[in-house]
Amino acid sequence: MEYRLCPSILSADFNRLGEQIQALERAGVKWLHIDVMDGDFVPSISFGMPVIKSIRKESRMFFDVHLMVSAPERYIQDFVECGADSVTVHAEACEDLERAIELIKDAGVKVGISIKPATPVNDISHLLEDVDMVLIMTVQPGFGGQKYLTECTEKIEELKEIIDREGLNVDIEVDGGINDETLETAMKAGANILVAGSYVFNGDLESNVHKIQNKMKEISERID
Repeated sequence: MEYRLCPSILSADFNRLGEQIQALERAGVKWLHIDVMDGDFVPSISFGMPVIKSIRKESRMFFDVHLMVSAPERYIQDFVECGADSVTVHAEACEDLERAIELIKDAGVKVGISIKPATPVNDISHLLEDVDMVLIMTVQPGFGGQKYLTECTEKIEELKEIIDREGLNVDIEVDGGINDETLETAMKAGANILVAGSYVFNGDLESNVHKIQNKMKEISERID
């Protein structure tokens, strides 16, 4: 299994965003997590297409765009045109989740679906053959800096069991409260894409990335 660190720019210093993205690339980061929040599906408002379009010009990283917005079907094509390499929509935000998946596929990028902590894995298990990734939120979506909800670990394990049983090639991404302790918890449960915000951006960015990647390598060697 391939494990990836996916830093979330929600925790970046936006006065130095371009500089920090370059530092991530120097440190060997391949994926960048981009949280788009609309103030409706979640309470907060983050950023949108102009920011993604701007940083796309200067970065070769894989842009993992997470739409925490109501009726995301309206914007899928726009975000792809701005530079998204994958688009993740929330099961709870879509009136027709199957249609949203089709729109992402038609746009030619990877398909992700996400569920909140209270949403059962069973709600999306019938769609696993149609997606590339499932994002399990391990905090309530909408704010950075929250603590990992331990009850979500069972959901990761449940999802991993279904994927393995069905022989599917689906990544499990987790987002929320990832730190030195919860990183191992999430990976042992079955997550292979780890979104991290303050864990990466607080302090020396490149040093943090190297430390986290080394820790992930050490954990993966023990659990694989």
